[in-house]
Amino acid sequence: MYLSIISGFVILLFCGDLLVRGAVALALKLGIPSILVGLTVVAFGTSAPELVVAIRAALSGASGIAIGNVVGSNIANVLFVLGLPAMIYPTVCDQLSVRQNTIFMVIATIIFIVFCFFGQLNFWHGLILFVLVLGFLGYVASHAASSANGAPLEHELDQPDGGSGLPPNGWLITIFLLAGVFGLPLGAHFVVDGGTEIARNFGVSNSAIGLSLIAFGTSLPELATTMIAAFRRHADMAIGNVLGSNLFNLLGIMGITAMVTPIDVPASFIHFDLWVMLIAALLVLPFAMARGTITRSAGFFFVAGYVAYIYFLFVADRASAMHVG
Repeated sequence: MYLSIISGFVILLFCGDLLVRGAVALALKLGIPSILVGLTVVAFGTSAPELVVAIRAALSGASGIAIGNVVGSNIANVLFVLGLPAMIYPTVCDQLSVRQNTIFMVIATIIFIVFCFFGQLNFWHGLILFVLVLGFLGYVASHAASSANGAPLEHELDQPDGGSGLPPNGWLITIFLLAGVFGLPLGAHFVVDGGTEIARNFGVSNSAIGLSLIAFGTSLPELATTMIAAFRRHADMAIGNVLGSNLFNLLGIMGITAMVTPIDVPASFIHFDLWVMLIAALLVLPFAMARGTITRSAGFFFVAGYVAYIYFLFVADRASAMHVG
């Protein structure tokens, strides 16, 4: 169990570094802002674990894990994955793309919550969500094309100091990206499997596991990628990764999973967890709209909020288990 977790962390950190290097090199090579690369290539790659876990859980009848994985992951992405790097190096939200895509993330969160109030996400809900993610990808692609062919956005990606560590040609860029995209889900798989076995030994419920351990485990690719991006001073890549990942989680992953099999929404999610996810999404909005900076103190507030949420989640789960018993 513990060896699996340690191995997973090593793979995540190594492949997260490769993915960021490849994505930054791709942005430089294509002449597009790194925020757009973070919203597409990086976000899709780091959301792969959520897709695998959600479909596997839904098909096995564990709807609480399937939806809890995505809801908990989105909460972790904003509060922990954005908060922790900001404590190391403040994240600047001064790009127009950050503002637009934060608004998209909030809208997607609201739409998803509305669908959850039906009590079950069925094929048609999934189809609508999936069409929305296709529309988002189309918008990103057209925006990238216009920024590459026309006037650049306010802040193009700066050349890293000396360009050290970046793959110099297209073949190596492809290898770096593929290693990151395929390696991150593998690392998350080891962490989640080992962590889930440990959690079950302590008698934690499936819903709590989905919202906490599995959600955190499948958010580790985002955390690894964002931490590396923060250390390399690519704040735009970091926030683009989180915004894009949250959009993919709600629209793409839940959309695909609901089209494969219906997903029952536990009542506890409607009463509490979905609203925590919405609040987390709304916390990013002031920084994006004001083109401000997620400072170290704000990052600490985000992380403290996530720790409080996890604490409350396990306290509530324990109280529920005692009540049932």
